[in-house]
Amino acid sequence: MRHSVLEHRFVETFPETLERGVLYVSLEFGSAAHSCCCGCGEEVVTPLTPTDWNITYDGETITLHPSVGSWTLPCRSHYVIRRNRVIEAPPWSDAEVAAERRRDRRAKAAHYGLDTASDVAVSATDVEASQTLPAASGRKNRFLGWLLGSKS
Repeated sequence: MRHSVLEHRFVETFPETLERGVLYVSLEFGSAAHSCCCGCGEEVVTPLTPTDWNITYDGETITLHPSVGSWTLPCRSHYVIRRNRVIEAPPWSDAEVAAERRRDRRAKAAHYGLDTASDVAVSATDVEASQTLPAASGRKNRFLGWLLGSKS
């Protein structure tokens, strides 16, 4: 991993360009964002919801749970952010990623009281949008659209 430690910043909205080595947390929009820790420069957005990611702030550091798997990015990096430290995790196979996406859809269906997991089906476009969002001007609308859909 190129970045082994992240500085955290609580912000209302994310900046136009994410500074490398910084984990931005927007409580207002229920999400965190950072430049991929592998160093590729891609934006990684992690929604903070009961079925997605959560953060723990101990007054000094941030832990993001579960791990970050950038499966739709060319780098396919996988890591954990624990107490502002980036810990590289083993890569996942396509089969492992598919299994996690199925588990995630079932968890969303159960949590939100949907009749079937098909109610939260995800297209490849939705997956890319949830991982790499455009500049700040459209980020809020894309995030809200994504939130009404689902992540994979």
